[in-house]
Amino acid sequence: MIETARDSRTGTVARAEDLRRVYGRGAAAVRALNGVSVALAPGTFTAVMGPSGSGKTTLLHCLAGMDRPTGGSVWWGGTEISRLSERRLAELRRSRVGFVFQAFNLMPAMTVAQNVELPGRLAGRRPDRGRVLDALARVGLAGRERHRPGQLSGGQQQRVAIARAMVSRPPVLFADEPTGALDRATGHEILALLRAGVHQEGQTCVMVTHDPVAAGYADRVLLLADGVLVDELDRPSAAQVGERLSRLGG
Repeated sequence: MIETARDSRTGTVARAEDLRRVYGRGAAAVRALNGVSVALAPGTFTAVMGPSGSGKTTLLHCLAGMDRPTGGSVWWGGTEISRLSERRLAELRRSRVGFVFQAFNLMPAMTVAQNVELPGRLAGRRPDRGRVLDALARVGLAGRERHRPGQLSGGQQQRVAIARAMVSRPPVLFADEPTGALDRATGHEILALLRAGVHQEGQTCVMVTHDPVAAGYADRVLLLADGVLVDELDRPSAAQVGERLSRLGG
């Protein structure tokens, strides 16, 4: 099981309180988030959905420490990350969270193993070969460590990206449209991997998606509109998510 640094007071591994994010100033200001509060319990899978421009990606980036809120606070366990220096935040991010992007973001000149090792190398750590191979085995890529990304399918490249995010065994994994560039069958395989990390390893996963079927893998679905959290669904079916999303204009 993954060790979680949870807040002893709230029992959460991550949370946001009254989160606000404004881009620009004056008449040109865009309010991407307007008082959003979210709590993430250990070993849960949360999907974030909403119409285009609802603030879902901004929420994900603020929770993951990739964007700083204009107001409110973000906590990882008992640490308020929104007040940390950039250097300290970067150090903490390498051990506490993993991030999976829609576009894979792999280095084409590197092997699969080197891509998985890269975050650790950038942090000044010597790669743990056994841990790298274990991460690749867990995503179904045992024996592919010497391949280049260009030799893999899109689904296999996303598996490498997941292995890279999971190799340090972070308590929280953030995923931004992880199946958006994949066909439906391959997307289901990726979602099953994320679900397995939650169910088998006790990891906490937060995923932004526009797909109600993908959201159906989650324990709960948060619905945003105009920067505000407007609804929350517990273990919904894809049909229930789609119906609620359609009423928001998503």
